[in-house]
Amino acid sequence: MIKVAPSILSADYVNLQSSIEKVDQAGAEVLHIDVMDGLFVPAISYGPNWVKAIRPITNMELDCHLMIENPERYVDTFAKNGADLIGVHVEATPHIHRALQMIKHQGVKAEVVINPGTPVSAIEPVLYMVDQVLVMTVNPGFGGQQFIPETINKIKSLNRLRNEHDNYDFTIEIDGGVNDQTVVKPYEAGADVAVAGSYVFAAPNPADRVQALKHATDF
Repeated sequence: MIKVAPSILSADYVNLQSSIEKVDQAGAEVLHIDVMDGLFVPAISYGPNWVKAIRPITNMELDCHLMIENPERYVDTFAKNGADLIGVHVEATPHIHRALQMIKHQGVKAEVVINPGTPVSAIEPVLYMVDQVLVMTVNPGFGGQQFIPETINKIKSLNRLRNEHDNYDFTIEIDGGVNDQTVVKPYEAGADVAVAGSYVFAAPNPADRVQALKHATDF
């Protein structure tokens, strides 16, 4: 059964605490926080103070996905404000190894992220040091996009690599276009965690959607 990580990018900002509590009580294990700077992606979202405000109201793992240029500038701040896991894009920095080292130094989980157009080979040199790999299943920056089926091959490749190497100990997360239909094949390919934004928070009852994702992968 897949772990569910609702993305607050699609939540009700005015009633954010209520939105978070609903998915928490429904059994979501992770809360996905998309941080966007208007440079690496066109949109702008929220910063480390949001993480600081959210931390006291939930025990869910706070998964901070930094869709920002040169993310190493903000690693320390997000870690100190309560992040449990920090994800950085290989496309966003020429110093991906250093960025991941910085995350580990802060005592939080390190995640490397790849866009749909980036091959798995681009992150192979750092797979030994990460706790999670995030495969973007849409182009990053906006919610409500359609799942890109070709990304399933990346999940299969990552799953094969971690089975072949004793020193690889990462989970695989998917993000983009996830619903109770599209989550099945990635789960079969080896995905462990599914990020879902509009599918969960645009529903009349977000808790039902969390459970639907779990039931869809309960085999």
